[in-house]
Amino acid sequence: MMEMQHTPLTKSMINQDLWTLMESEPDRFKQEVKSYFARTYPGFVVVRAKYPLIYLRDERVNNV
Repeated sequence: MMEMQHTPLTKSMINQDLWTLMESEPDRFKQEVKSYFARTYPGFVVVRAKYPLIYLRDERVNNV
């Protein structure tokens, strides 16, 4: 029986200015957070945002 391997999520944080967008402009918040992590953590995808943490999944290809 094959077992699925679950990679732990990476936790990160963002500037408080971005968090203020979550309530006032949720669509812009999502866009800004995705854009930020695309630049700072290439290959990682935002999975969840729960103050004060952003949870990221590593989607880089593992060449091991």
